[in-house]
This record gives sequence, structure tokens and C-alpha cells, in this order.
Amino acid sequence: MTTEGIRQRQPPASVPVIEKLKAQRTRTAPEASKATEPPTPPANTARHPAGDIKHGVFVQALRMCLFAAYFNGSIIAIAITQYIGLPLYFYSKDFFYAWMAMTKQHFGVVSVTMTYWWAPVRMRISGDASMRGQLRKTEDGRLECDFPERMVLVSNHQIYTDWIYLWWIGYAASMHGHFYIILKESLKWIPVLGTGMMLYGFIFLSRKWATDKQRFQHRLRKLSTSHSGPLSGSKGLDPMWLLIFPEGTNLSTNGRAGSKKWADKNGIPDLRHALLPRSTGLSFCLQELKGSIDYMYDCTLAYEGVPVGQYGQDLFTLPGTYFQGRPPKSVNMHFRRFAIADIPLHDDKIFGDWLLARWREKDDLLQYFVEHQRFPADDGVTPNVNGGQPLKGAGWIETEVRPVKWYEWLQIFVPAAALALIINVFVKIAAVVAKVTGSKT
Repeated sequence: MTTEGIRQRQPPASVPVIEKLKAQRTRTAPEASKATEPPTPPANTARHPAGDIKHGVFVQALRMCLFAAYFNGSIIAIAITQYIGLPLYFYSKDFFYAWMAMTKQHFGVVSVTMTYWWAPVRMRISGDASMRGQLRKTEDGRLECDFPERMVLVSNHQIYTDWIYLWWIGYAASMHGHFYIILKESLKWIPVLGTGMMLYGFIFLSRKWATDKQRFQHRLRKLSTSHSGPLSGSKGLDPMWLLIFPEGTNLSTNGRAGSKKWADKNGIPDLRHALLPRSTGLSFCLQELKGSIDYMYDCTLAYEGVPVGQYGQDLFTLPGTYFQGRPPKSVNMHFRRFAIADIPLHDDKIFGDWLLARWREKDDLLQYFVEHQRFPADDGVTPNVNGGQPLKGAGWIETEVRPVKWYEWLQIFVPAAALALIINVFVKIAAVVAKVTGSKT
């Protein structure tokens, strides 16, 4: 997928919804502040937003066993596939990186299929005017994204499974083999999974900038090198979607307290529905990648039914989502796009203020979601500067996390199965040779 057409699209002249939300937040009249207060939670706050547990103990245990069999089997198959490709590093790095990108596609399929089978969820996707022409719904109801091959993707961090839904966006753009995540360093020591994530080129940081800066710079520069393997990009540089959560942690009691402490320390108001972002890592990342990417995409995530004052991570746990049958009723995503050329990267203080302003807009969007249970959506039309069809806003796209083909998951096991067959042939040949030589003696 190329970015030529996207680069030539004109940015919207204004962002009326954001300006309206900002005006609503900054009004000082008592009646206005009362209007913007979040609605009072229902009296029965103990009821789970996804309803009662749908499966009994026996069915939960069965679902857990099936999930473990599929997930662990897939991880082992992907690990074997990765190990098969290791010798390619010494033969051709282009083919090595292409092979690893293929195995990353396999994991993207795992995350899509395990959600489709065990935790089906309605996805509501929308965007502002900067996203016109880039989101669409196929005839069979799937989401397709016309996003660039290389970009930085930032998002607020609600619950631990945010990355699953964001990786699904990569799947919808056929970019699930080029997804990169910044993770805390301790995760790379997880058996099998840690090695796999290192081979995927994920970036591990210790959250100590003095230690991380050089390592971060090394990884970012590797992501800006050119390869010519089978899965390389159309412009010389490898495709890359780099996911960053500027908040540094997910929304929780501890995260909320940390954000409040940071706000008090710096003498600024805290946010209502998100955590204050930290700008150092993102600023460094954008500066290092400047010239190799044209846009930063921003996603605002929200989960339907989370009462004000509670946290999604406490309600939508992994056991509840995948085994008890209580996934979110809907996962909502609102996208915006910012040209790197328009982001003030020349000064850390100015960039920090710019990022904070964007996060306050994100907080306004989340307040809008609290009041309406969906994000605003653009359905306007912009003339195409290249003389083609006008660029249309997609409005609200409702779909689900599901694979393009039902049998897609089988490809995960093909390399491991092929290796097993080869080994089986050699074992039988060795047995025959041993039998023949033994009979002669």
C-alpha cells in the first residue's frame, strides 16, 4: 500500500467538533459547567456493563482449555517458524526480515481469530475530516483502512488488551506484519514469547531515559533502514507502524493518582478520562523518524458501559472477556491525523504543550463519548486535489473483529507442519538405511 495519494490530501481547514468541545469545557457559566458534568451513574453500579456471566463453571473450563490449546499451539508454531528462519540472517538479511514479518502476520491472525471466536465484540470506528477517504466498510461488512505504510500511531491506554484492537486496525490495513510496539523491558524475559517479541523487533525500554535513549535511538534507526525483501515497502524503506502510548501506563487507580500528582507538581489541571501524556519519548521518536514518515495518527479508545469513576481494566479482565462471555459491548475508536511537518519538534517545551493540547482534545472526545456512548464522526466531502473522486468521510463504521477468510488460521501451522514432515521423511530414511546396513553385517 503506497502513501502517495494520502500525502497529497489537503488537511481540513478547521476542526469544528473539537472547537465546540473545547468551548464547552472552557465555559465558566454555572449552567454550562453543569451541562458538561458527566451523567450520574445508575444506582445499581454493581451490575457489570456486559451483563451477567454467560457461561457456567464447566463451560468456562472448556473454553479456557480450548483457548489455551489454540493460543499456546499457535505460539509454539510461530516460534518454530521463527527458528526455521534464523539461518536466513547469515544468508540474506532482506529475506530474514521478510520471514519475520510473515511470522508477525501469523500472530496478527492469532489475535484476530482468538477475539473472533472467544470474545466477539462490536467495533465502532470513526474519524475527523483529516481521515476522509481512508476508512471504508467492505460489502461483506469488514473494515478496510487506507493508511500509509509508515507512520507513528499514538493512543490513550485504557486496558491491557488495547493493543489487540489496535493490531486489528493494522490487520484491516494489511499491515499486521509490520506492527511495532514499545514494551517494558521485563517482558522480553518471558519464555518463548519474549524471544518472539525480540525477533519481531519490538522495542524494550526500562523507563529510565538515561538508559533508554541510546537503545531507543538504535532501534529507531534500524526501523529507518532500507531492505528489498519480499515484504519490503514500495518506497525503499520497510513498512512500519510504531505504536506508542504516551501516557506510559493504562488507566487505573494507580495511574489516575500518578497523573494527578504530575498535574499538581506542574501546576496544570488533570484530565477527566485519560492520563496526562509524557512527551519525551514521543518527541525523540518523531525527531528520529522525521523524513521517513509523513504522518502521526492518533486513536482515541473507549469501551462502552464503563461507569464514570471506574476503570475498564477492572471490568474487562482477560478471564471475563474470553472465558465468562463478558467482553465489552462495543470498542470505540476515533482517528485523527497530524502531518509531521506541522508538529513543533524544534523545541521540547513547545512540543510538550502541543501534545498536552491534543490530549485535552482527546479528553473532550472521551467526555463526548460519556454523554453519547459514541464518538463524533465526519461524513463530509473534500474535493480531491489530484482530480480524482472526492474524499468522503466514512461516518460511523460498525463492524467486528474477524478474519478475512475463515481458514486463515491454518497458515500459522504450515511451516511447522512442513518441518515435521521433512523430519519424519529423514527419520524413515535413516531407519531404512540402518536396517539395510544392519542386515548386511
